[in-house]
Amino acid sequence: MASASLLLPFVRKISIEGFMIQCSSSESRLQASKTIDHIKEWEFVKRRDIIGLGFGLSGLLLGSSSAKAAGLPPEQKSRLCDDDCEKEIENVPMVSTESGLQYKDIKVGRGPSPPVGFQVAANYVAMVPSGQIFDSSLEKGQLYIFRVGSGQVIKGLDEGILSMKVGGKRRLYIPGPLAFPKGLTSAPGRPRVAAYSPVIFDVSLEYIPGLEDEEE
Repeated sequence: MASASLLLPFVRKISIEGFMIQCSSSESRLQASKTIDHIKEWEFVKRRDIIGLGFGLSGLLLGSSSAKAAGLPPEQKSRLCDDDCEKEIENVPMVSTESGLQYKDIKVGRGPSPPVGFQVAANYVAMVPSGQIFDSSLEKGQLYIFRVGSGQVIKGLDEGILSMKVGGKRRLYIPGPLAFPKGLTSAPGRPRVAAYSPVIFDVSLEYIPGLEDEEE
C-alpha cells in the first residue's frame, strides 16, 4: 500500500498560489453574472478547502493528503509530543543502535512488536533538527500503513519501529545515512531537507493488522 519517499522520498508539495482554471470557448460565452458567481465560488473553495492541495509523500505516506494545516506555523500544528511531553522527554534515557539510530521512548506500548514483513498502522510527525515539521500523518488525518523491514520507508523509520510495541510512542533521531539520500525540496509550510541530513520522527505504533487479527 505504501508509495515510494518515507518511503524514499516525499512527494513535493504542490503550491496552490497561481493555480489557474482553463475555460473552453463555449464557457467563455456564459453570462457575465454567472461567471462572476463562479469566480466567487472558486475563490471561496480555493481559500477554504484547497490549502495544501496535492500535499503527500512519494515515499513517506501513502494515501491522499488533506494537509489543511500545512501552512500553519509549527506551534499550531498537531504533534505527538506536546509541551509537557517535551519537558519529560529530556529526562528519558537515549538508546543508541549500531546503525547510528538513536531514540527515546515517550511511552512504552503493551502490545506486540511487529515481525519483519508485517504491515503496521502508525502516526508520525517528521521534523528537521530545529523542530520544524516537514510532514505529518496527523495533518493528513489518516494513519500511515506500510510493511516493516521491506524497504518501503527510510531506513531509520524501518529500524526504529521494529522494536516498538503497539500502543507505544517513540522519538527517533535518524542520522543522515538512514534518512533521505536525495533530500526533499522546500514548499510552502515545509522546510527543505538536505540530502543525507539528520531528521527527527515522533512515531506512535497504533496497530498491526494481520498479527492482532490472528491473536483475536
